[in-house]
Amino acid sequence: MKRNLKVGVVGATGMVGQTFMNILEERKFPMAELRPFASDASAGKKIHVQGQDWTVQTLKPGCFDGLDLVFFSSGDDISKEWAPLAAKAGAFAIDNSAAFRMDPSIHLVVPEVNGHLVNSQSKPQVIANPNCSTIQLVVALKPLADKFGLEEVRVSSYQAVSGAGIAGYDELLAQTADYKNPEPENATFPHPILFNCIPQIGSFNDEGFCSEEVKIMKETRKILGLSDLKVSAFTVRIPALNAHSESVWVTLKQKTERAQIVESLKSFNGIVFQDEPQKSVYPTPRNVSGEDPVYVGRLHRDPENPYLWLMWVVSDNIRKGAALNGIQIAEHIFDIKPQA
Repeated sequence: MKRNLKVGVVGATGMVGQTFMNILEERKFPMAELRPFASDASAGKKIHVQGQDWTVQTLKPGCFDGLDLVFFSSGDDISKEWAPLAAKAGAFAIDNSAAFRMDPSIHLVVPEVNGHLVNSQSKPQVIANPNCSTIQLVVALKPLADKFGLEEVRVSSYQAVSGAGIAGYDELLAQTADYKNPEPENATFPHPILFNCIPQIGSFNDEGFCSEEVKIMKETRKILGLSDLKVSAFTVRIPALNAHSESVWVTLKQKTERAQIVESLKSFNGIVFQDEPQKSVYPTPRNVSGEDPVYVGRLHRDPENPYLWLMWVVSDNIRKGAALNGIQIAEHIFDIKPQA
């Protein structure tokens, strides 16, 4: 990659949008121009990235003209309307919403898992960035799928409040500051989140699954290319500020030993294996927040089923679960080697 790119970020002032800015800076992403887009309330503000101030704009006809790449960190409705327009204008539109994820004509990409779907020969198009909790799950599953085969996956997630954006983050902090209040205000979550766990992320369907669980189940199959894989998910919101955790039960198609699974996880790009439970060494959201990899620990076999293994998976949902994964997709397409 020799030329600098002209880049847009839709939703630039939100939590994920700000993380996009930070990572573009950290990885020295090659940019000739940055166009941050946000609501009317933020129009005209300056965002400082890579030594320059860039003026926040609003979406309007022709706003993507001349751009090579647009990251979307906005709601489904905005993405549905504007992401195809970005692609039509000649830019790759990497969308972090749920708008296109299950569209069979749209690639749903985690570069370590199915990055082969897009490359430097690809034409400008909309590319879907998966759900945050799905991304960390499929990264942990991919080496096992390749080496041993997957029969069934069951996952229970423990998701940080940052998954609900800045409103969720601020709500937990406000309740913490007022922790003696027996009836704290809650607007973002259906119940107070402080000192609590809420077994609901999104709305419920008629079968009793909430929308976050449906996303995990459907997206996992699509990303891994395993349409018949049995996947069941149960999602819980917990009072962690950032980084999602998952307990995962994986039934393999082959009998194997722990050492072989450990080797497959350790050698896989994007995974840090952290597992010394006797010394209380395993990933936690507090330690993983702000880090790029997917962390895996607590690997052990079920005593009654030699094919069934349990593991603990933790990742920063705003970085790898959103902004970083989007930037890694762009780096993959444009053959960019990130700089420290």
